[in-house]
Amino acid sequence: MSISHAPPHDSTTDISGISNSSTARSGTAVDSGAATGPELEALVPSSRRRARVPRWLRRTSGPLALLALWQVLSATGVLTSDVLASPGTIAQVAGDLIRDGSLPNAMGVSLQRVALGLLFGTVVGTGLALVSGLFRIGEDLVDASVQMLRTVPFVGLIPLFIIWFGIGETPKIAIITLGVSFPLYLNVYAGIRGVDAQLIEAGESLGLSRWGLVRHVILPGALPGAMTGLRYSLGISWLALVFAEQVNADAGIGFLMVQARDFLRTDVIVVCLVVYAFLGLTADFVVRTLERLLLQWRPTFTGR
Repeated sequence: MSISHAPPHDSTTDISGISNSSTARSGTAVDSGAATGPELEALVPSSRRRARVPRWLRRTSGPLALLALWQVLSATGVLTSDVLASPGTIAQVAGDLIRDGSLPNAMGVSLQRVALGLLFGTVVGTGLALVSGLFRIGEDLVDASVQMLRTVPFVGLIPLFIIWFGIGETPKIAIITLGVSFPLYLNVYAGIRGVDAQLIEAGESLGLSRWGLVRHVILPGALPGAMTGLRYSLGISWLALVFAEQVNADAGIGFLMVQARDFLRTDVIVVCLVVYAFLGLTADFVVRTLERLLLQWRPTFTGR
């Protein structure tokens, strides 16, 4: 009697066959070795994909919704023109101010004041923070005085500045300088003192001199705090400008607001406020761009 033997069982072939059959039943042919990145994303059902909305659209959706609500309230009579003009009226008034040249001239004067005040405030605040942060004797001599002056509202010093410097451009720039200096001082000082001591020890073990430690370890470590202070100082500079330009000013955006207040022109006042907000947003965008360029080495959480 002869016994016939079956062919040897090929487990590899059977496994692949099972894999292929299961893939065929799912209705999708997937090559795990070739489908990567976008190809794998394309295989995901559309119902399970996250909707990708452009970031600029997401960031502008809030202001656009607020603008639409404002227009609806104005059109329905909830907001009357003597309380708050409609967006259409404000856009028309802004066009008139641009055509007669009053708004561009006011923006030029205001930008010059902010630029000078921000420059002087950055030099003063950063310089004091370096002296106080890098040297113990500097901290003993500087920090207490700065902390004391910081609690004094800079707006309350306007009468003194007018007595000391007159009613020209100097008191206005001095107010902005004072408002800018303190946020920069606090953030740069905190950034310097917040540098990890182990990094200092590592630099010393590598033979870095005192200036080398300051240049390669301390200042880069304090840079994130300095950028945060700069962003905060920009907001303070526009706030200080509002107060400065409403005191004995004959030009600038604040001067337009004072004139509009005297004639009960709420539309012109809103136009000036929108210009303030636009200039502040533009300045913040510039600083954020600079921050991304200078702090590429620092990984940060960008949200989920």
